[in-house]
Amino acid sequence: MRAFIFPGQGSQAVGMGKALAEASAVAREVFGEVDEALSQNLYRLMAEGPADDLMLTANAQPAIMANAVATLRVLEREGGVRLSEKADFVAGHSLGEYSALCAADALDLATTARLLRLRGQAMQAAVPVGEGAMAALLGADLDKAQVIAGAAVDAILAEGGEELVCTVANDNDPSQVVISGHRAAVERAVSLAKELGAKRAVLLPVSAPFHCPLMQPAADAMDAALAEADLRAPLVPVYANVDAVAVADPGVIRTLLVQQVTGMVRWRESVAAMTQAGVTQFVEFGGKVLTPMVKRIAPDVDAVSVVGMDDIEELLKRL
Repeated sequence: MRAFIFPGQGSQAVGMGKALAEASAVAREVFGEVDEALSQNLYRLMAEGPADDLMLTANAQPAIMANAVATLRVLEREGGVRLSEKADFVAGHSLGEYSALCAADALDLATTARLLRLRGQAMQAAVPVGEGAMAALLGADLDKAQVIAGAAVDAILAEGGEELVCTVANDNDPSQVVISGHRAAVERAVSLAKELGAKRAVLLPVSAPFHCPLMQPAADAMDAALAEADLRAPLVPVYANVDAVAVADPGVIRTLLVQQVTGMVRWRESVAAMTQAGVTQFVEFGGKVLTPMVKRIAPDVDAVSVVGMDDIEELLKRL
């Protein structure tokens, strides 16, 4: 069994998609459709930068999706591959869940691009710049990360401060967990991390505290947008970030996408659940971020990244 997986924020880089577009009319068609949907030359930003503009959440989210979907479309159309025949499940990390749904024909490309533009704008607007933060706890599992986050909140309360938010945002793999919340609480967690069992803690260069309760205004915005979106049953089930369970019902998917904005990304659990369901090969489209996580979660599976034409040609030999 095989899963097609799609990366999230952090996988963007200037030059993304450029070689693919130069080599394939199919890729150029995808980038053109996204540009038209957003009334923006997003492809030029992806290919040429500047990096600061590409890093903006409202640009990075649709750009990462466009790059991943373009890679898959080249495989499908030029390689004669059908997702419904070669993949048993799809999944994505955070915004990658939208890429997965687009790949599985639950959302059309233009709708996906517009939803991710709105999602990025709403997430950025939910918390004033500077008030929130995220940090990666390295060498810490979920249990340790929860202890560290709770200790930070308790320490601030013990000093007479107000109760702040600090919670696990991403359970990525057994050795990497990301926390999110008010900057003061996240910084306190970073300072406590080593003595509470983490090998290292690093503040992340992000502009908002994603996947925590502070994102509720963004969840409300996505609730309204998704209520109007044409969301169909995917060609194959999608493993949702929120509960690490395979779903195919459009109503359930819509609800989980709203919950995902404030909820924890259960990537480790999702990969484990897919392997327990029989998946032995994971194929990441448009990035090389999830593949090493998958190998740390399930060392015995086959995990490959597909980014350029050479990768696509190599994958075609294996499918």
